[in-house]
Amino acid sequence: MLTLDLTNAPRWHDLAPGVRVQLRPLTTALMVATRSDPAVEAVPEEASDEERAVAFAKALARRAVLAWEGIGDADGNAIDPSPEAIDALLDVWPIFEAFQLTYVSKGLLLEQEKNVSALSPNGPSAGASDTAKPARKPARTARRG
Repeated sequence: MLTLDLTNAPRWHDLAPGVRVQLRPLTTALMVATRSDPAVEAVPEEASDEERAVAFAKALARRAVLAWEGIGDADGNAIDPSPEAIDALLDVWPIFEAFQLTYVSKGLLLEQEKNVSALSPNGPSAGASDTAKPARKPARTARRG
């Protein structure tokens, strides 16, 4: 069942121990705006899928991040989110992966679900039919010398 969250309230997401970000809901409007972001459109056609994913994730994060905790500058002073700081945050591999898993992938879950087959009835072979014909007689075994 698809559950709709009609509040559309921002949510906090933990990206690493002591690091969390408050993100806007991943809506259609946000995804469409990100797809037409100049940084995403500037990615060359010959770019790899990975390069495209990074450009898209950064553009999405720049639109989605409202606040964060546990992020500071080189001197250990807390800093506020800015486009440059958000890009730098996503350059940290574990943070990028956590952002993709906790935020982006949940938004894309419905896209994947439409490509999945329906579940079979209970049991490992329920709903399955035999495809092989039964053997006529037992197979011979090799003689040992």
